[in-house]
Amino acid sequence: MTDTTWLIAGGVVVIVLIAALIALTIRKRNSEKLKSRFGPEYSRALEKSSNQKEAEAELSDRQKRVEGYDIKPLEAADRARFLEAWRAVQAQFVDDPNQAVTEADKLLAEVMAARGYLVGDFEQRSADLSVDHAAVVTNYRTGHDIAVRHAIGEANTEDLRQAMVAYRSLFDELVGQTKPAPTEAPPKAEAEAPSPTERAQPIAEPAAAG
Repeated sequence: MTDTTWLIAGGVVVIVLIAALIALTIRKRNSEKLKSRFGPEYSRALEKSSNQKEAEAELSDRQKRVEGYDIKPLEAADRARFLEAWRAVQAQFVDDPNQAVTEADKLLAEVMAARGYLVGDFEQRSADLSVDHAAVVTNYRTGHDIAVRHAIGEANTEDLRQAMVAYRSLFDELVGQTKPAPTEAPPKAEAEAPSPTERAQPIAEPAAAG
């Protein structure tokens, strides 16, 4: 081989190595972004997949799917309606914890739909929520698992209370983003709107059933 051939071959090797290094760097950065965005959900995806590449592809697909939704904050009136509905569900827990947990699950689905999520089966709902609400989607799964166990007689009233607490963490986050009221709203409506302090108040945990 001539010196020129060696130089060309060496150049090709260098280019291949650089390309491989760039690809590795891009993949590493993508992995870090997914870990940062999904948090515990990233580890869960790894456990359910055969390898890291498959897990990250599934998480990326979730992200692309949700980006296609028209996710929006709640209108002020819808937020007030949902807050009132949640208070009613909490009050119901005292006398009928079973039905209260069922109603809480339904209410969460209604809030999701109002925000712009597609309300499919539970696995799709939780997967979609994990894109923007990774910190609380684990609680959502916990609450749902308790409800399922209760349906077959494997959960008690205290378990149901924990389910309500778990559901509440997601509810608080979903209703937390409120669309500003229209500037042309009449003074009476503005006066009746909850103050920033009232909006920031956490929702109390359900009382233990008697």
